[in-house]
Amino acid sequence: MEGVRKSDFLVLGSGIAGLTFALKVADAGTVTVVTKKENYESSTNYAQGGLACVSSAEDSWELHVRDTLRCGVGLSRKEAVEILAREGPGMVRELMALGVRFSRDEKAPGGLELGMEGGHSARRIVHADDLTGREVERGLLGAAVKHPSITIVEDHIGVELITEPSGGRGGPGSSVSCWGAYVLDTRTRRVTAFVAGHTLLATGGCGKVYLYTSNPDIATGDGIAMAYRAGAAVCNLEFVQFHPTCLFHPEAKSFLISEAVRGEGAVVTARDGSTFLEKYHKSAGLAPRDVVARAIDREMKRRGDQFVLLDLRPIGKERIPKRFPHIYQRLTSLGLDPTKEPIPVVPAAHYMCGGVVTDLFGRTTIRRLYACGETACTGVHGANRLASNSLPEALVFAERAARAAKAGAAGEPPHVHAFEGGHAVRPRETVEMRHDWMVLRKLMWDYVGIVRTDERLATAARRIAVMREGIEEHYRRFGLESDLVELRNLALVAELIVRCAMWRKESRGLHYNLDHPRKDDREWLKDTVLSRDDGFLSEPSFSYWDE
Repeated sequence: MEGVRKSDFLVLGSGIAGLTFALKVADAGTVTVVTKKENYESSTNYAQGGLACVSSAEDSWELHVRDTLRCGVGLSRKEAVEILAREGPGMVRELMALGVRFSRDEKAPGGLELGMEGGHSARRIVHADDLTGREVERGLLGAAVKHPSITIVEDHIGVELITEPSGGRGGPGSSVSCWGAYVLDTRTRRVTAFVAGHTLLATGGCGKVYLYTSNPDIATGDGIAMAYRAGAAVCNLEFVQFHPTCLFHPEAKSFLISEAVRGEGAVVTARDGSTFLEKYHKSAGLAPRDVVARAIDREMKRRGDQFVLLDLRPIGKERIPKRFPHIYQRLTSLGLDPTKEPIPVVPAAHYMCGGVVTDLFGRTTIRRLYACGETACTGVHGANRLASNSLPEALVFAERAARAAKAGAAGEPPHVHAFEGGHAVRPRETVEMRHDWMVLRKLMWDYVGIVRTDERLATAARRIAVMREGIEEHYRRFGLESDLVELRNLALVAELIVRCAMWRKESRGLHYNLDHPRKDDREWLKDTVLSRDDGFLSEPSFSYWDE
């Protein structure tokens, strides 16, 4: 292990949640932001749609709350949703003060152009054309790199959290503290202890656990896996959101076509041009994402088609390139002209609605450890995320986590031992690792996808268990590389998704099981909370934060 690096705050991840937290705590001490790739590479960058934010007199935070709760199918935490709706507009104003340039409509009250997306009862999507995430990341990153108290460390990946058990078994309710993380330099393959009084997990989601995903390659569930191995509670991992419309093209690598195009009038059809979404929901193309994704999946299987069509022409020939310049440019670069013909699309894994359990200030069930963004389960999304709620959730709860971290006692970190995992010997070949990576992702797509059955889940559980045993043996025998760290995390997250899906004997929101097709509020109106030491829990414990 190459020494120890100390700071007051450690942030794992450089997306909207991590950078917001870093900027908010920077006035209270030194901050280290660790990121796997270049500092601009994050899931935030790929968010096309925008931020759901009440911004007009025709809207209200009460309506935003109602829409979110309805979409969450009974599992959204009302208090968390109200915090999101009330505090979101203020965070958007802060972004604008940082120089984030949202699309303008000078004729509208407030001067912002507001989009419409599925599940919303009013226009409230603040956006920057169709590259909102990239513009938000640009503004936050620009502020972070200039701040004298913030250091951004690229090409590093967290391996394990540094914890200090001070009583109990290490699970929820005990007094385990986090003091940073062991971090791998992906270029030198050396592990360093990054020690800090407060640690934030903001590593994004786990979309790469599936064969088809809209997520970047870095979305390998690292934060969820590290937190679970350390003893933190995780929650609702069965609720994986599949985006209904990702481009079906051999060169596109699951390029996402924003839901906002349907909000502006685009229509989903079968390959023969016939519409079908109205058969599944009265709102047709503006139905919640889980409904649209299942409908497309069912029609594809029923017809034997590999894709359906998305017709953008109703938006208007001149408006398409103006409202969706990035989408239009990408499509035309691939030889597709959305102003003249429908484009082929398929569903793909998009967003994890569950994650590491937190309270309303981003605090996990381990002291001094926080989680925000897609890594966390704050209670906002429930069984299904309302469109464009993810970016404002990351902003709002990162700010709240920063408040809690600054208010917490700094404390003195313990003596940190050398990292014990992985040896210096490199494997002679990596074919087994590459094979496991592809098999795992295809297994999850085929057996734990949009529609599930008890038999498929049981098969997936058996195969993943065998695969994980081999991966852990590889982890113990050989020196660490980023691919191995990511594969190990993906395999664990896959196992946790399957366990949560097997436990829930109903269909609700994003979890649809043909053997249990009905929603059962009497037995299953509850979160799926799971921890390493205590198994499934009735509820997580945060009591030790007050000790």
